[in-house]
Amino acid sequence: MNLSLGIKALIFVICFLYSIIIGMVAGLISHKPTTPKGPAFLYGGGVFGGSLTLCLLVLTSLGVL
Repeated sequence: MNLSLGIKALIFVICFLYSIIIGMVAGLISHKPTTPKGPAFLYGGGVFGGSLTLCLLVLTSLGVL
């Protein structure tokens, strides 16, 4: 696909926000009330990084980015 730079940036922002939501949900699910919040933040950050990487790899392999 031959998309303009603005459309590609918009697709990247959508992937970024989608990954933030996934990371937040994963951090909330992994947190237990009796434990500190630090490991939940790290887990959510890891899931965010993995989700963003996966999303961008799929869109790159499809030729969108």
